[in-house]
Amino acid sequence: MLDLQCRIDLLVKLGDYLRQNDEAWQSVVTQAGIRNPWFTKAFTDLAANAIADRFLQRPILEQWVKQYPVPAEQPSPKKVGIVMAGNIPLVGFHDWLCVFISGHIAHIKLSSKDTVLLPHLLDVLAQWEPTVKTHFRVAEQLKGCDAYIATGSDNSARYFEYYFGKYPSIIRKNRTSVAILNGQESTTELASLADDICLYFGLGCRNVTALRVPMGYDFQPLLDAGRKYDYFFDHSRYKNNYDYQLAVALLNNRFYMTNNSILLIEQEALFSPISQVNYAFYQPGEAPQAALEGNNSVQCIVGQGGVPFGKAQEPAINDYADGVDTMAFLAYL
Repeated sequence: MLDLQCRIDLLVKLGDYLRQNDEAWQSVVTQAGIRNPWFTKAFTDLAANAIADRFLQRPILEQWVKQYPVPAEQPSPKKVGIVMAGNIPLVGFHDWLCVFISGHIAHIKLSSKDTVLLPHLLDVLAQWEPTVKTHFRVAEQLKGCDAYIATGSDNSARYFEYYFGKYPSIIRKNRTSVAILNGQESTTELASLADDICLYFGLGCRNVTALRVPMGYDFQPLLDAGRKYDYFFDHSRYKNNYDYQLAVALLNNRFYMTNNSILLIEQEALFSPISQVNYAFYQPGEAPQAALEGNNSVQCIVGQGGVPFGKAQEPAINDYADGVDTMAFLAYL
């Protein structure tokens, strides 16, 4: 097994590899996009660069590890099963990173939507240091593990709880993000909010799928800000979703607003379909953030008093999914 310093060195080198963006990596990015058309080159590059810049830098890794009792050499490494999601490129990388840096052994079940990117990065690490192979295993079934980290839908969470509940486990369910507006946002802030809504086609749990706005809110500036994503209409799967949701609104005689790439529908629900954003009004003096903070379905609250506009898809290395500290869980196995 590799000691902690060696693991950090390899991760820093992996960050450099991603930043170099060479032909080998770009070939893998292209292959991933062929297998899953939602993984466009632009969004896969965005995810890879975020990992390299926010996770895989020596000062970040060293400061992060200092917060936990991670030994230089793990005396009794545990087998940790990871059921990965595949909604956005490399979304399961952070779970693998936590297991690897903690010195445990990752047993990985890849999402069928993301079968190319992470295996390539693991192969690159193994080429540099063959001992890395003792730290992970990719498998179709996760049996005989000491602990589990599983990410999925509310339905799959029930399955995970049934099979993994008797072991130490982190089981994640559906989550989404909400933005709170006060009507005083600048053009720059609205352009940043459009990123929070549209990056990765809105498929991530940190994407804003619902808005809370004051009575009388003028939506036109927000719709205008979202026009920079008009090119989504060149993506057939996104356009099919937009056309379907527009047809549903028309058939149900529902009021809607659109800039011809995003639909705005008045609805309290936090979750919305691809290409649609729900909105609801709040009254003067009402504090919508208080109600959202206690909601287990909310990953991020963007805007007034919350995550700054445009930063929802920029989690730090210690911004853990569902607010559950993955490293603390692993440190005390």
